[in-house]
Amino acid sequence: MTTAIATTRPDESRAARMITDGLDPKTWIIADTVLIGWHTGRLTGIGWGLLGCLFAAVIPLAFIKYGIRRGRWADRHVGPRRQRVIVMSFVTVSVAAGITMLVAFGAPRSMVALVSAMLATVVALLAVTPAWKISVHAAVSSGSIALLAMTYGPRMFLAYPLVAVVGWSRIELKDHTLGQVLAGAAVGGAVAAGTFALVG
Repeated sequence: MTTAIATTRPDESRAARMITDGLDPKTWIIADTVLIGWHTGRLTGIGWGLLGCLFAAVIPLAFIKYGIRRGRWADRHVGPRRQRVIVMSFVTVSVAAGITMLVAFGAPRSMVALVSAMLATVVALLAVTPAWKISVHAAVSSGSIALLAMTYGPRMFLAYPLVAVVGWSRIELKDHTLGQVLAGAAVGGAVAAGTFALVG
């Protein structure tokens, strides 16, 4: 496979593939940075959010696409654990650089807290990944909804079934086991919420 868009195998669920691709970590990161940015400072807040998104989603995605073109990994979800460690290590450095930029330019504390929560989540997942393929999709979706609930109120938890849908897609595609999805959701939600509360 030589493109950044995963193709559907003849034996896999088209719905599961669409959910996995459509509700991937990048989508959740963009949603959080825009929505929490808007809550923080309307258009100015969104601007800060997009700066954070540059380092948390855009640059990492460019790195993944570059790796696909060079044949280092098959698709943008980067399945094999050894490859994931490389990608997640790069993402860690990129997100840390984003936090540095936000702090240097005087970003609102809530936006620094948001990107710090992303960094803490990646570090937690990276610590587990060499030994076990914990679900990044489940972690990011769970953490994202937790952050939105902390920002907009508990009603945002009504969107939590989306985490279950994402988890189903990962299991259906045989990319993860139920345990890996549940662990990802638990770790992502706890680490993101804890970091956001601590830094914010």
